[in-house]
Amino acid sequence: MTLARDTLRAVFGYSDFRPGQGEIVDHVIAGGSGLAVMPTGAGKSMCYQLPALVREGTGIVVSPLIALMQDQVAGLVANGVSAAFLNSTLDRSDAYAIEQQFLRGELDLLYLAPERIMNPRTLDLLGRGSIALLAIDEAHCVSQWGHDFRPEYLQLSELAGRFPETPRLALTATADPRTQQEIMARLGFNDNGGSLFVSGFDRPNIRYLVRERKNPKAQLLAFVRRHSGESGIVYAATRKRVEEFAAYLVEKGVNALPYHAGLPDDTRHENQRRFQADDAVVIVATVAFGMGVDKPDVRFVAHINLPKSIEAYYQETGRAGRDGEPAEAWMAFGLQDLVLLRRFIDESDAPLEQKRLEHERLNTLVNFCESSDCRRRSLLRYFGDPHDGQCGNCDNCISPAETFDATTAAQKALSCIYRTGQQFGVGHLVDVLLGKETEKVERFRHRGLSTFGIGAELSASEWKRLFRQLIAAGFCDVDSQRYNAIALNARSRDLLRGETTFHARKEARPAKKEPTRRRRTVANGSSEPTAAFTLRKPLGPVGAISEGEARELLDEALFDALRKWRTALASKRGVPPYVIFSNRVLKHLAAHKPLSSEELLETPGIGQAKLTQFGPAVLELIRQHST
Repeated sequence: MTLARDTLRAVFGYSDFRPGQGEIVDHVIAGGSGLAVMPTGAGKSMCYQLPALVREGTGIVVSPLIALMQDQVAGLVANGVSAAFLNSTLDRSDAYAIEQQFLRGELDLLYLAPERIMNPRTLDLLGRGSIALLAIDEAHCVSQWGHDFRPEYLQLSELAGRFPETPRLALTATADPRTQQEIMARLGFNDNGGSLFVSGFDRPNIRYLVRERKNPKAQLLAFVRRHSGESGIVYAATRKRVEEFAAYLVEKGVNALPYHAGLPDDTRHENQRRFQADDAVVIVATVAFGMGVDKPDVRFVAHINLPKSIEAYYQETGRAGRDGEPAEAWMAFGLQDLVLLRRFIDESDAPLEQKRLEHERLNTLVNFCESSDCRRRSLLRYFGDPHDGQCGNCDNCISPAETFDATTAAQKALSCIYRTGQQFGVGHLVDVLLGKETEKVERFRHRGLSTFGIGAELSASEWKRLFRQLIAAGFCDVDSQRYNAIALNARSRDLLRGETTFHARKEARPAKKEPTRRRRTVANGSSEPTAAFTLRKPLGPVGAISEGEARELLDEALFDALRKWRTALASKRGVPPYVIFSNRVLKHLAAHKPLSSEELLETPGIGQAKLTQFGPAVLELIRQHST
């Protein structure tokens, strides 16, 4: 471990491990195998990159996406590490050259896709070289109980028999206890003493905000404008909505780009490149975007539709704030999301057990949205990670939701479902409860029902909210086979008979205006909570400083000059700017203003290779701004 710490300092520029890393690194260096479950941004890649540098041979990394391979290899090369990838972007001669480098033992790390590594020719190649370890990234893809199952991952279980003496490390950020056990079993870790490392799932730097969707374009615009000058991702359910919302944001002056599988390849790749290269691009995308993006300074992730599961939500929101700096996860949802997703599940060709599981996951996410409990506690509970609640960094903690005893109103709603024959959607049921004499009410003679007009105590929007919460709580169902009619179930009877009660969440009140988040925030009258964030840690070990002192010491002109220098250099090298230095490193430099190579090496994230490559230019910029 002494050698590992020295390598961590010299190559990556860090004086110590992040929580959870040290134990895993020690285990793998000693030849152990296992599964590491760590939150996004906790430094999973270091758990195999560092052992690959310390152990003899080349570290082989199984990675599912080309963009992720390219980002990681570019970052390693910038740190002076001999790394490469083999994928479809290489022509035959380049691929052959990399294969020969591997056979000569010249590579520290080699990245491969899961389908490529299991190719007989590749397995033969690996068998003729020296392998330090086998790392399997995004390991939740191996689990059929997980949210992103990929059949090609199942073959990876054969690696244990092929390379029995080689340590294997599987890594993921999204695996509940059941999925963890399946990964362990499928990859053969239970048979050879593999260990399970769970570092927790909490991302304390992310603020969780959930809103009822009313006017989604206006709501999204208000939120995005609070992040003016920053990078963010907006997720939409369909390609049509991606195009629609991207065009709307552009019309309102936001630097937004669309991304979905239906775009021409050149356009899609260029939009992704611009997002990675620019500090102020908002990408509006389907879920086709994100897993292969290693951009650390994404300041927000917004959903204008419900994701398909709680795991998908956690993974997608986890793309914000990978650098550990404050970030926000914002979501607007409505009843139609729930209806649509349930219909997709029911109409799929999946086995009944898989459908049951997907309904269960969706219900968990809807309950998360409707809950008045601390968002962080609700989210972490699903992954078996206890949390005391009152995190102070979610909407329910910042502006607690009010609830009321809605038992009587709920009984009226269920009675209306029954009296109308369990064959109508929420819109018509609300009309009946409010006594509206619509064409449909007249056609089906519902004016004479005992439930007609008995719901005057609530408005139409309040009744719709109540129905949504009843569905989320399991007191009634959506029948996708009958045009999304609302139907009763076994639990309905308990509530109708008064054997249980029902408390509903009131509409969220606008939060009190709080201090803006950072210097580039634009005031826009948004009702979203905008409390100032606090840094998780001091900026670094060189004269550790508090958040307030950091704000006073940060030289904004120097920070901007460093960013411009970084952008120009990254463009020249054809890599994303964060491969050169992250914003966190630039802020540290702009606050501490080191004036020597020795002081530069004290900056977290600057190792010997980056000092050699970039040190003289950085020191010159600092001297110019210090005179």
